[in-house]
Amino acid sequence: MVFVFGSSWPAKGCARPSALIPRMSAVAALLVLALSCCGFLNVARSDLASDRAALVALRAGVGGRLLLWNLTGPPCSWDGVICDRAQKEVVELRFPGRGLSGGLPAGTIANLTQLQTISFRFNSLSGPIPADLASLPQLRNLYLQGNSFSGELPPFLFALQNLVRLNLASNNLSGEIPPAFGNLTRLKTLFLDDNRFSGSIPDLSLTLDEFNVSSNQLTGPIPSKLSAMPQSAFAGNLLCGPPLKSCNATTGSGNKLSGGAIAGIVIGSVIGLFLILLVLIILCRRKSHGGSEKPKLVEAKSAEAEIPPTREARSLGESKASGAAVISGGKSGNKSLVFFGKGTSAAAFDMDDLLKASAEVLGRGTFGTTYKATLETRMTVAVKRLKDSSVGEAEFRERMREIGAVEHENLVGLRAYYFDKDEKLLVYDYLPTGSLSALLHGNSLVGRTPLHWDTRCSIALGAACGIAYLHSQAVTSHGNIKSSNVLLTKSYEARVSDFGLYHIATLTAPPNRVDGYRAPEVTDSHKVSQKADVYSFGVLLLELLTGKAPTHSLLNEDGVDLPRWVQSVVKEEWTAEVFDVELLRYQDVEEDMVRLLQLAMHCTDQYPDKRPPMAQVVNNIEEICRSSMPQEQEEHSGLGDGPYSHQTSVESGAPPSS
Repeated sequence: MVFVFGSSWPAKGCARPSALIPRMSAVAALLVLALSCCGFLNVARSDLASDRAALVALRAGVGGRLLLWNLTGPPCSWDGVICDRAQKEVVELRFPGRGLSGGLPAGTIANLTQLQTISFRFNSLSGPIPADLASLPQLRNLYLQGNSFSGELPPFLFALQNLVRLNLASNNLSGEIPPAFGNLTRLKTLFLDDNRFSGSIPDLSLTLDEFNVSSNQLTGPIPSKLSAMPQSAFAGNLLCGPPLKSCNATTGSGNKLSGGAIAGIVIGSVIGLFLILLVLIILCRRKSHGGSEKPKLVEAKSAEAEIPPTREARSLGESKASGAAVISGGKSGNKSLVFFGKGTSAAAFDMDDLLKASAEVLGRGTFGTTYKATLETRMTVAVKRLKDSSVGEAEFRERMREIGAVEHENLVGLRAYYFDKDEKLLVYDYLPTGSLSALLHGNSLVGRTPLHWDTRCSIALGAACGIAYLHSQAVTSHGNIKSSNVLLTKSYEARVSDFGLYHIATLTAPPNRVDGYRAPEVTDSHKVSQKADVYSFGVLLLELLTGKAPTHSLLNEDGVDLPRWVQSVVKEEWTAEVFDVELLRYQDVEEDMVRLLQLAMHCTDQYPDKRPPMAQVVNNIEEICRSSMPQEQEEHSGLGDGPYSHQTSVESGAPPSS
């Protein structure tokens, strides 16, 4: 080895030290070159001092509400700033809903070269997409939805090869959707909805888990590779093709109509009007002889009856054989489906389409029977047929209006409803992955699907965010929280369903705690509270941690429910015996498992006033789960984006396994 003492040269690039080369062997020269290059790269990497300067400049340059940081402390302790495990580099910026306004100042986030996640969603930021993003090659998650960014999508956006999730929804972006999105080969989530994009959707060579371009000004056919996306992903445009209605291949010639053609149209219109009047007269006479037949869900024996039970149906435990069903019946009179949400268009389908749909029974729950209904357009929805309603029509419609107004990424929103004296139907998005209950308990014959610790954390946090958001809205309580009402997307994100129905449904079950989730103070199923929701969610957490259903036969032999069983085991200092055996292999997260268990026990306190509010529960889960997840897994979790704002996703559609 050759050692060189004396003067040194500046590390600018990997410049060849020509004055020393003659004194060294070729191998030694290469060694020095390599060391000098590595030294330069280390200098170029972001360090905490330069990150601090960039963050202070960002704080000073952005408008609106001031970021409340203690500038005397380390940047890694500042709210919304997340560093790597070594606390040496800033890897995430999460400032959702902070009241920030104006444009992001140039030369700020560009200096945070190790950033992997940026969230400025639901602020009032404006101007073009920040050019600083071009300097962030490690960026994986970019959340800018809910701002006022404008202009066309910049070319540098498509050079961010590590992007996995991109959400630009609810801005003022315009222009065409560039085909260059196909360059982002790792992209799994793309949300461009509620902007002013025009033109057609390019044929992207991507395999996306989530996609939405609704509420834009797009035209033309939908690319075949996107035809499996839900219909709501394209609503509010002039698009055609699956999953929407077929494109009309005929085009007008543009020539003026001849006199004969005009005369034919007039004559045909008169004849058509006459036929319509004749049909109306016949219908009126038929109605006078007998009441109109109401739409009705009828279980039928058909070829579909041979379909085996779905995982969801097995998890509910009440639909042993897969009955097939058809939504059938005669005329719906003057009544029709009432739609909600900007992502759903009344033109998507109507009551007649629903009447023709075949439906597979998914299960029979607290409030009624749920069906998987497949329309003739191949669109699939979930339809819940209420057992009965304890309220009149006016109150029913008002409750539906309140429930339909609730939109959140961790809730299964109500898309439409039908009301009639003899039939009440609720229409929801269909989630094919099924429920958390099915995932935890539904595979007993072939062995349960193993769930990683971080996946359970993501599900817990997503469900907590959805419930916390409910508690901040007009629908102030859920009233029926349980694992079968936590549905999962293909990427295993939690969606809470069935909220708000306790107000309107007639419950046949007695008001007791036999289901294992109900808080001890609840004696009337129609009178629940947020504190009762917290108790039910605590039971759900215990279910996630123990792998045991609250109605497990071994727990109920002596009338002991899941919370009391856990307390008895912990009291005897056998805490390890509580956890699901699938979790015991994760030795490095034992402390976090215990912390989450303590939070669950806090939620299931017998005294309602001692239970924490859901907003605090969200923050606690967020803190617990982030501390236990390796940095490379955090890009899949979306943790740390603030209360009510959980965004989880994994790159693979397959369930996590050991």
